[in-house]
Amino acid sequence: MSKPLTLLATSGSKRVRLMQAARAQLHLPPAQVLEWRDWLRQPSLLDTALAQPGVFKIEPPGDDPAAHRHLLHDGCRSLGRPPVPAPEHGELLAMDAWFGGFKAAMEGLASQLAALPQTRVFNAPADIVLMTDKLACQRHLAAHGVPVPALLGPVHGYAHLQSLLREHGLDRVYLKPRYGSSASGVVAYRRNRAGRQQATSSASLQQMNGEPRLFNHKRISRYESASEIATLVDTLAQQQLYAEAWLPKPRTGDSHYDLRVVTLGGQPAHRVARIGAQMMTNLHLDNQRGDAASLLNCADMAALESAATLAASAFPCSTVAGLDLVVRHGQAHVLEANAFGDLLPGLLWQGDDTYTAQLRHLHHA
Repeated sequence: MSKPLTLLATSGSKRVRLMQAARAQLHLPPAQVLEWRDWLRQPSLLDTALAQPGVFKIEPPGDDPAAHRHLLHDGCRSLGRPPVPAPEHGELLAMDAWFGGFKAAMEGLASQLAALPQTRVFNAPADIVLMTDKLACQRHLAAHGVPVPALLGPVHGYAHLQSLLREHGLDRVYLKPRYGSSASGVVAYRRNRAGRQQATSSASLQQMNGEPRLFNHKRISRYESASEIATLVDTLAQQQLYAEAWLPKPRTGDSHYDLRVVTLGGQPAHRVARIGAQMMTNLHLDNQRGDAASLLNCADMAALESAATLAASAFPCSTVAGLDLVVRHGQAHVLEANAFGDLLPGLLWQGDDTYTAQLRHLHHA
């Protein structure tokens, strides 16, 4: 278990602290940390950091505002757009431009790693990019036989959403930013025959200097005015948005839940129910953890493990993935795959947290 580990990460972030704690628990030397902001400014730092054979793990750049700004500006430049101001805390701004910068960075990283065959890469950059493009990822999973909610495809604005609903005969859909994460900007939309409609989202719509701006909040917002909903959908669509059919979630008591499963080496490991009274059950929105084994019967658990294994096999160059699933009546659907879905502090599987389990897997692989 002595393989040196290098992280492309942000020093002091929760992910780095948890990995260093896991290494200390296993009496391993600390992982070397290459700062995202430093690598973006000087890519040759990677060659120095990986001069010796070892393992390389890419953590998300979102913990560092400077790295986020760098990627956002690179993306604007590649799209021929004027640079946007630095987003305020929690602001949903030019997510498509950020992804353009992130994808270019990952492509550059992949080229560097190709020249370093002595380095074992935990999750390949191409897989990370695919899992970060949520629409492309769902299409990829479906093409590999993984059950996913029915996809309606891109949404170009509120008027286009209404035409999609008519075309598919639906009154309830989930709208998801193509490049969002952690429920950022996700909208649960429904309407009835009387013309009433409702949109529920963690995105708070605010008017500033006559322009709509969106901010992510733990407090869920509910919109019922057609003009507000249209502004919300149009603003999100400018950053690329897609729709999928509404999939009812199973209930426990007065709440409903879905499941996060972490796959390790292609096999389902850590799993937890995310229980909440709201439409979005992400744990960072102050929802509750639940014991998956106590909520699922044998058929449901078998469906969960089968779907998670099949989904993991669609990313053969990734050691770890976080999968969100809805499991009901012995059927499982994958809502999302997340290359950075292992941040679940204190969640144990066979006695190990997610980071300790990864280190043990490296030793045995």
